[in-house]
Amino acid sequence: MAGPPNAAAGVVVIIPAYNEQRRIGATIAAARDLAAVRAVIVADDGSHDGTAQSAVDAGAAVTRHERRRGKASAMMTGAEAARSAGFAGESILFLDADLEGSAANAGPLVEPVLTGTADMTIAVLPASGTGGGHGFVVRLARSGIKQATGWTATAPLSGQRCITRELFDAVQPLARGFGVETGLTIDALRRNATVLECPVALEHRVTGTSWRDQRHRARQYRDVWLALAARRIYRVG
Repeated sequence: MAGPPNAAAGVVVIIPAYNEQRRIGATIAAARDLAAVRAVIVADDGSHDGTAQSAVDAGAAVTRHERRRGKASAMMTGAEAARSAGFAGESILFLDADLEGSAANAGPLVEPVLTGTADMTIAVLPASGTGGGHGFVVRLARSGIKQATGWTATAPLSGQRCITRELFDAVQPLARGFGVETGLTIDALRRNATVLECPVALEHRVTGTSWRDQRHRARQYRDVWLALAARRIYRVG
């Protein structure tokens, strides 16, 4: 599906965010310095801290949910805000809010999309060596993507992605919540899109072992399973 270079030759950065007041400013500052970035838009998913104000102070445009609706909804809201702001043709670079200064390293995700080499790129982050998970969610997502498309993903849950506007619009609606990345990958590949994984030196907060972290991991598992079930992938493992 990948073809001629993107005529707009630019990207809009969309950052879904929830209660990221402490980190969002540094992430925005780094993202604004990336080549080819036309605008940075933060989709505040109902935060109850100062995320929105910190984003404005850092120079981003902000669109906000009154209550938390989930990451997928924030991504779609951010994309619609980009369209309303006159960036309907630019590709989209999705970045997590907690990357801080490492967001400046996201350039390798952008170039393949703008040159027409890929329709979507996915960041493969350096191994952290920390974290309290056992890989259950990653294995579920990887297995489901493999069964659905024949493609083996290294980083099936990576939220750091650059995608053409044409492809993003074509794969609506997105899978709910934390199933969004798994669903997006399957839907893109089923449309014969060219998807590339790129090693990128990005760093973000690692999920730990607390009760709250384990609940987060359980929600991830649920949402990934639902994304696979909606795409008729019932047997994974």
